Amino acid sequence: MAEAHPVGFRWVMKAKERGARIINVDPRYSRTSAIADHHVHIRAGTDIAFLGGLIRHVLETESYFREYVLNYTNASTIINESFRDAEDLGGLFSGFDPETGIYDRSSWMYEGGEMASAAGVREHASQAFEEQTGAGMHGAQIHRDETLEHQRCVFQILRRHFSRYTPEMVQRICGISAADFDAVARALTENSGRERTTAFCYALGWTQHTAGVQMIRTASILQLLLGNIGRPGGGIMALRGHASIQGSTDIPTLYDLLPGYLHMPRAREQELDLESYIDTGGAERGWWSNFDKYIVSFLKAWFGDAATAENGYGFQAIPKISGNHSHFATTMRMLDGGVEGFFVMGQNPAVGSQHAGLQRRALSKLKWLVVRDLAEIETATFWRDSPEVQSGELKPEDIQTEVFLMPAAAHVEKAGCFTNTQRLVQFRDKALEPPGDARSELWFMHHLAKRVMAHYAGSERKRDWPIANLRWDYPELGAAREPDVEAVMKEINGCEVATGRLVAGFAELKSDGSTACGCWIYAGIFAGGVNQARRRDPGDLNSPGGHVSPEWAWAWPANRRVLYNRASADPQGRPWSERKKYVWWDDAGGRWTGYDVPDFPVDKAPGYRAPDDAKGMDAINGDDPFMMMADGRAWLYSPSGLLDGPLPTHYEPIESPVHNLLYPDLGPDPAGIRWRRPENPLHATADPRYPVVATTFRLTEHHTAGGMSRTLPWLGELQPEMFAEIDPVLAREHGIEDSGWMTIVTDRAEIEARALVTDRMRPLRVDGRPVHQIGLPWHWGYSGGYPGDSTNDLGAISGDPNVSIQESKAFTCNVRAGRRRGPSTERLKGVASATRGLAPNEDDASAETPKEEAP
Repeated sequence: MAEAHPVGFRWVMKAKERGARIINVDPRYSRTSAIADHHVHIRAGTDIAFLGGLIRHVLETESYFREYVLNYTNASTIINESFRDAEDLGGLFSGFDPETGIYDRSSWMYEGGEMASAAGVREHASQAFEEQTGAGMHGAQIHRDETLEHQRCVFQILRRHFSRYTPEMVQRICGISAADFDAVARALTENSGRERTTAFCYALGWTQHTAGVQMIRTASILQLLLGNIGRPGGGIMALRGHASIQGSTDIPTLYDLLPGYLHMPRAREQELDLESYIDTGGAERGWWSNFDKYIVSFLKAWFGDAATAENGYGFQAIPKISGNHSHFATTMRMLDGGVEGFFVMGQNPAVGSQHAGLQRRALSKLKWLVVRDLAEIETATFWRDSPEVQSGELKPEDIQTEVFLMPAAAHVEKAGCFTNTQRLVQFRDKALEPPGDARSELWFMHHLAKRVMAHYAGSERKRDWPIANLRWDYPELGAAREPDVEAVMKEINGCEVATGRLVAGFAELKSDGSTACGCWIYAGIFAGGVNQARRRDPGDLNSPGGHVSPEWAWAWPANRRVLYNRASADPQGRPWSERKKYVWWDDAGGRWTGYDVPDFPVDKAPGYRAPDDAKGMDAINGDDPFMMMADGRAWLYSPSGLLDGPLPTHYEPIESPVHNLLYPDLGPDPAGIRWRRPENPLHATADPRYPVVATTFRLTEHHTAGGMSRTLPWLGELQPEMFAEIDPVLAREHGIEDSGWMTIVTDRAEIEARALVTDRMRPLRVDGRPVHQIGLPWHWGYSGGYPGDSTNDLGAISGDPNVSIQESKAFTCNVRAGRRRGPSTERLKGVASATRGLAPNEDDASAETPKEEAP
């Protein structure tokens, strides 16, 4: 966090000054480790085993916050008798289909519950693909055991599931000593409960794994057991790299989401009309019963007067997803000639995406490519200077891709909002004009949309309806005709259609077409006609609750700073302690009050009990804080929503130097995505050719793939060359000298780097034998003022089954002294592009995929 998120780390330092204890768990000793009270070395990719050991410790020592767990989680809920745990089936949960790699999740449901269909389809070189509802059950009677002793209640399932995650097993899998494990376990339990809370901060070290979603799930289970969710100083914070990566998921650049986390409709019978889409996306109980209000208001924002009840508010004209259209699936289609054109904005896949050599080969199959950036990045020049061109594999005269390089404005050269890690939306004014023809993303998309709409104006073809009827009336400012960004914010905020009055919040949105709103969770950002994100009043930081600073900018939703903050009070509505007072029930006033906006119906008393036939929010009791869930409880066990298991369990990474000690007959995550094809070779588990674990990291001096930093001499001077951190023992074994050249090798590529021989990387003992790890920054590419080999050439394309993110934080490699012997990706020279992509878990002998890795 100190290295990659230094601005946010300021607040960690302030907490440390006030006595907070800082623990850093990381494969390498970093700038964060240097100021931490305790640093724990861990083998990359084994976080679930470590966190699972902590969960076992909390359960076995009865250190969990029992009143919180019993009342606010589904610990007491009884699970379907047909469910079988991974501990019963050698690492697989019940319902796994080895032919498809998909789980039928019907056996995971609550007893007496009814769960959304687990039907899914496979798509070209893709993952399981299905609607993921947050409902989990529909109006079912939930069976509970308040004693937590029923053998099929979640609490007992959890206890059995993690029973083998002992400190000894954690040491064997993760390489973490018993002393380090004990120190972390004691710190967590001592700093949790009524009087104290603990926070978890994570970044790509948890997300970039085939089990990344489940790693974060494991942390949430641990935090719920300790009572650290919905309370000040608690929670789990996802550290976001750019200033508005959070905003890029809220109002998404993701293919499978609409703004406000409404799922994109699927191309199947159940979602081809608005009514069926609402049925699958909404819920009978809890907050998602308002789903219809959000989607109808969104459609009105898109299509304006053309969206009517008679035409389903234009829903049928929205494109429907037919499969996996994430980045890697698109890359594979591109490689096979199935994609003609590609826009690249704020990315540099030629060196910034996993298996960058394959990315460049895919780019060479396009007809046209649009790159918007501040400089001529590698993605714009791949056709003339890539390693594949250097090796002769690709010839510029044979590449038919027409590249359009569009100059982009930098962040200080445009107005707009940043949404940061904690959902805080802050407006920034333009500081200076962009040079020459450089333009903002808003300008580019606005004027491109106007040209496309002019082309389709007046068309009566059904397929052209959404373009011809798109509401696009943003005012333009100045000689450059820059769209008014505040007009866009007002559309996002939402309004009353008849009067144009801006709504004060999402509670005013309707499902009858009388309101329009571009993103329901941002409703209120322009309440009262005032740009709430402009506010900069920190308040009195010395007053009770002053640290909340509600007048500093605006946080979605509803300017609420802590989600699920009803959980900061006990079931009767009283603060768990005076020290951790945050929101509470005011008996005299008959409403929830406190330092933050209550995340609960403000007038629902703690003693409210829902009738058996209640629907919507009426079905949520007054002591059920987690109202986004259909049962009002936080889920220690997830009966729906995840594709790879209702509980986290330890699987080895796709590439690992050791076998799974918990499930010896299993390889990596059986539901993980592998694109098995010759251009994407995978290393076998425990392949003796590749005994070293590689993990990647960021440097403060550089930014992502270097497009914004390697062009700047003052940053280049601070970090001029690609390097690798390697421990002294491994360096000595291979004759590698400090600051000398070394080569890192995988089946995909070999790259060269300067060796930084350092104790920051140290060998770990894993199941009784040493395992070495190296650390690789990923900021370099083959062009620009400070070129260097790209770490991303080394990795294979793989994916988490839930979100398709790659496993770049743990893969295997080997090292040798000296420089590489040819262009970095020459190892794959001559590998013919496959004419088809196999299903992710489909065995492919031609790809020489180890049989053990097939399910």
